Amino acid sequence: MKPSDATIWYDQLATPIGTLLLAADANGLREVWFETGKHKKEPDAAWKRDPSKLRFARKQLEEYFAGERTVFDLPLHPLGTDFQVTVWKALAKIPYGATISYGELARRIGQPQAVRAVGAANGRNPLPIVLPCHRVIGSDGSLTGFGGGLPTKRFLLAMEDRVSRGDLFGPAAVEKALQ
Repeated sequence: MKPSDATIWYDQLATPIGTLLLAADANGLREVWFETGKHKKEPDAAWKRDPSKLRFARKQLEEYFAGERTVFDLPLHPLGTDFQVTVWKALAKIPYGATISYGELARRIGQPQAVRAVGAANGRNPLPIVLPCHRVIGSDGSLTGFGGGLPTKRFLLAMEDRVSRGDLFGPAAVEKALQ
């Protein structure tokens, strides 16, 4: 997808892993950035802060962190090369609570020899969490690099594992306990 001169709106969202910076244009959510880690980003001076334009993304991310959402249903508009977009679309197909290796991801896009390129595209994912690059791990099962830092990756995987096993927390856990 090619960059556009469209207005970009942003907002911030407090989460258990820190504040996320969300950015969207008229076509959908474009970026999610962590406040820590190697891919920290500040809002661009040309962006306009408008929480109402990010309401759709805020709600679904809040549900995700509450253990109430396992699949995102958002209009997305990530910008990247054709290859990157192919990798990012494949990320969206990794089931909640599951992990795959970079080699498996390369096989899933029909390019089994492109493991390093897949890793690079994964590292440039502008929509972490929504396009779950945290679910991609080393072939030996080790946690590998993540833009939000390895502690964040560890948290997201552990949270998804707990929710998948029915060991809920947050508002969903309270509701379940009251039943």
